[in-house]
Amino acid sequence: MSAIHYLVFLPLLAAAVAGLANKGAGSTLPKLVTTGALFASAALSWMIFLHYLGEGTEPSIAPVFTWIASGNLQVEWALRVDALTAVMLVVITSVSSLVHLYSWGYMEEDPDQPRFFAYLSLFTFAMLMLVTANNLVQMFFGWEGVGLASYLLIGFWFKKPSANAAAIKAFVVNRVGDLGFMLGIFGTFLVFGTVDIPTILHEAPSMGGSTIGFLGQRWDTMTILCLLLFLGAMGKSAQLGLHTWLPDAMEGPTPVSALIHAATMVTAGVFMVCRLSPMFETSHVAMGVVTFVGAATCLFAATVGTTQTDIKRVIAYSTCSQLGYMFFAAGVGAYGAAMFHLFTHAFFKALLFLGAGSVIHAMHHEQDMRYYGGLRKEIPVTFWTMMAGTLAITGVGIPAVLGNPLAIGFAGFHSKDAIIESAWAAGFPSAFWIGVIVALITSFYSWRLIFLTFYGKPRWAASEHIQHALHDHAHGADDHHGHDHHAPATGTGGYHPHESPWTMLVPLVLLTVGAVASGFVFHGFFIEPEAGEHFWRGSVAFNEHLMHAMHEVPLWVKLSATFAMLGGLAIGWLAYIRFPAFPAAFASAFRPLYLFLLNKWYFDEIYHFLFVKPAFAIGRLLWKAGDEGTIDRFGPNGFARLVALGSAGAVRLQSGYLYAYAFVMLIGLTAAITWFMVG
Repeated sequence: MSAIHYLVFLPLLAAAVAGLANKGAGSTLPKLVTTGALFASAALSWMIFLHYLGEGTEPSIAPVFTWIASGNLQVEWALRVDALTAVMLVVITSVSSLVHLYSWGYMEEDPDQPRFFAYLSLFTFAMLMLVTANNLVQMFFGWEGVGLASYLLIGFWFKKPSANAAAIKAFVVNRVGDLGFMLGIFGTFLVFGTVDIPTILHEAPSMGGSTIGFLGQRWDTMTILCLLLFLGAMGKSAQLGLHTWLPDAMEGPTPVSALIHAATMVTAGVFMVCRLSPMFETSHVAMGVVTFVGAATCLFAATVGTTQTDIKRVIAYSTCSQLGYMFFAAGVGAYGAAMFHLFTHAFFKALLFLGAGSVIHAMHHEQDMRYYGGLRKEIPVTFWTMMAGTLAITGVGIPAVLGNPLAIGFAGFHSKDAIIESAWAAGFPSAFWIGVIVALITSFYSWRLIFLTFYGKPRWAASEHIQHALHDHAHGADDHHGHDHHAPATGTGGYHPHESPWTMLVPLVLLTVGAVASGFVFHGFFIEPEAGEHFWRGSVAFNEHLMHAMHEVPLWVKLSATFAMLGGLAIGWLAYIRFPAFPAAFASAFRPLYLFLLNKWYFDEIYHFLFVKPAFAIGRLLWKAGDEGTIDRFGPNGFARLVALGSAGAVRLQSGYLYAYAFVMLIGLTAAITWFMVG
């Protein structure tokens, strides 16, 4: 077996071991096995990634076995490794290994730890299968695997009704996108006669201009195939229209949120579009749709994030918005920039989610930012690591302009600015301006989170979670130690947040390194014309001309994202530090707009009216009129009623009196004699 075999199958083996382990909070075997396996896979991933950075070798195929052999359909189970796969391997295993370690502290008191760690490792294995797929059927296996694992993890606390509802919602919404993905795979096999990805990508340019029958009409072949495949990407990566499952996925444990949003499920759609980029390049219509959907999602999610009060939901909508950036980068042809942002986003988004988990841990499971405040002195490590994540997502840096030969900044500065500049260079001014506006909004809601959580006066006393904690502590404390010798901070109600254990802080510190340095260190390999061409080596449709043009955009274009970032920071500081009464006044003055954003553009309500209520009405009709009123009435219930009526008649005849039986016998004998006489 090669390194890639160990890398991919170690998490599966670990999931099996953990899943068979004994239940109990004290069981360390599942944690040791799964965490050790993931760190081993991460080490192998970095070795492969650094190998591609240094030598830029050609893709390699590691066969596993023949999966399907049916007529023209030949599906080999094989693990494909190229530069694109190497990037995804690093993202998946690095974040997953740190999430496993973080979960040691976060899930310490949960009695179902073996099941949790088994699900985490299964999730990682499914994503690894997806990104190493050498054919579309194998990719679909991983695609559905991450869907299953997300269902299990989002609904991990299955005794909680909201968690069950969120898991079902994620599963159902993704099935809509997966239907498009399946149709795209079927159509691709129909057109190309194979599901082998390298063969399809090689022959895709020759199909330009051809047509195919679909829904009774003739359509451009590659446009239809790409749009169907992109529908699958929209569901998995929560793009506008199929995004509603993503915020509700916060019902799962916080480590799950970090894994879903940073490294696994939501990145699958972006990866798929980049993997099949030569197909998308053959259709201008499909590219335009990808750009439009990505830009619209980017703007929508950012606006909603400005009004949310749940710390995890703010970061969740941030993920949705950043995925929009990645898609519109792919739509304008800047696949290297899209993957670069996916790469950097994994580090700072995992950092923000795990940092939020540390805050929630310190605040006794309180997630409403309105009950935070003043935490920077109480949990300083969490504060500084989340500050680094915020500097990364908002794109803080110094552009290479005005005599500065080298752009220096946090991770998001290099990747997000590259996307915005690519949109301008590719001739998509609308996407460019949306990118700039969203950069301002992103800066605002990101700093709003920091200011509400770590600055201002403590507002902990108003939290029901804190009051429950104090109540439990008071009942469990010794009467002689009921009074604290230290005066509580104003508004704390006597509660003192505590820093997280080292198992949670170490992943935060390591992710901080990625959020700070990943953009500066690796930007040349992803987006520089010559270095990028050498690194990608055909694994994506790398447009060297566009990358040259991106570096030659006007000065004001280069500075636009930086000024937008500063504008968002200024607005956030004025609203939540300098004039803290302003947000409430603004919400009151513009209440319709505020409610529109607070209710997430009313997508859930619209879908409930258009789809959920009719589905339930049809279900009730089929249940009451169809099942009970027809099938049961004339089927088993009808026959049972006939039997009951027959038995009731028989009971009347079986009276038990001798004269009644003699009378019946006499009637029978008379009837028989009459029959024979007439006959």
